[in-house]
Amino acid sequence: MRPPARPSSARAAASLREPRIPPMKPSAMSKRKLKESSAESAECISQVQKILRERFCHHCAAGKLFGMEQQYRHLLELLKRTTVHGESNSALIIGPRGSGKTALLNHVLKDLREMREVRENLLEVHLNGLLQTNDKVALKEITRQLQLENVVGDKVFGSFAENLAFLLEALRKGSRTSSCPILFVLDEFDLFVHHKNQTLLYNLFDISQSAQTPVTVIGLTCRQDILELLEKRVKSRFSHRQIYVMNSFDFKQYIKMFKKQLSLPAEFPDEPFAQKWNNNVQHLSEDKTVQDVLQKLFHHSKDLHSLHLLLMLAVSAVTVHHPLLTAADLQEASRQHSADSKANIVHGLSVLEICLIIAMKHLNEVYDGEPFNFQMVYNEFQKFIQRKAHSMYNFEKPVVMKVFWSRNAVLALPLCPFPGL
Repeated sequence: MRPPARPSSARAAASLREPRIPPMKPSAMSKRKLKESSAESAECISQVQKILRERFCHHCAAGKLFGMEQQYRHLLELLKRTTVHGESNSALIIGPRGSGKTALLNHVLKDLREMREVRENLLEVHLNGLLQTNDKVALKEITRQLQLENVVGDKVFGSFAENLAFLLEALRKGSRTSSCPILFVLDEFDLFVHHKNQTLLYNLFDISQSAQTPVTVIGLTCRQDILELLEKRVKSRFSHRQIYVMNSFDFKQYIKMFKKQLSLPAEFPDEPFAQKWNNNVQHLSEDKTVQDVLQKLFHHSKDLHSLHLLLMLAVSAVTVHHPLLTAADLQEASRQHSADSKANIVHGLSVLEICLIIAMKHLNEVYDGEPFNFQMVYNEFQKFIQRKAHSMYNFEKPVVMKVFWSRNAVLALPLCPFPGL
């Protein structure tokens, strides 16, 4: 008599008799939903990168200013007196590069534009000493930004002052208090000082002191001795208001700045993703690895440019498949940020290519930037070989010529800071 079958073997036999159901293929509707969700996530990531890059590149105001509360109140009150009461003023914002001068001004202007009485009552003219290299170019830019090209037309003016006075007269309306105030922002203010006779500065400061159209002139510079560069007639018309901006925040405030700069605004279209992103930023700010990266940067340079560059490199790693920042992204961004760009160009070059670069560097110094050809480079290379015959292999001329025209050596031509060998 056979023993009864085990229950497990009975279940196995039953499963063999049952027909297998093939795995269901995704329907067309589920494919469409998956495609739509991936498209939405791609658009969401694109929006994140756009918002953050604009913030990092254009110094857009994000959150509160740290360590600049007094300067903020001073500048805001100064511009309010111009826009509301028609009072002309002039001031200089002085501080080292990356200290937040532009961010301070943008923050004040953002808050001013949100005021009802200022919103449509302020004209802004932004000039930069690197772009407007002389008074003629600056005057054309003022005309363009005030949209007065049609008013000027083909008129011929006897002097710069007459031309500027005509532009401001075209904007006047009734009394001084009812005229539209104008804000002139002169970035790289110290470069305008080198214009011939300082005509632009003299006329702008002169208008800000006279009872004409309400005008405020704000200059941004990193030169501490800027007043000593002004001519006497220009200095006498300047109000001598100076707002100094220094990096006076500590590391705790630096961490808060890190969170504010990376956080998404409340009006972000995808609210659940924004909440998830901001929570992730909060966790990152508490991570020991991230704090070590930020502390290294803080001790090296406290300026906002360095922080923005680090965050820009980290944000560039965000994709649809990698939607949130990690500590590893910030570590990699820190490595790229601290890398020497010229050393990266030389990395991977052969010994012969580096020797040719050194030879070209010597020729560039001897002939003071004059052009040179391959034969001159080869002769310099041969001299180098003769001096280092015990440690260098002498390559034949066709080989050297091939390397000379290779892609790597051509890319490394701009290199200059090699020690004289």
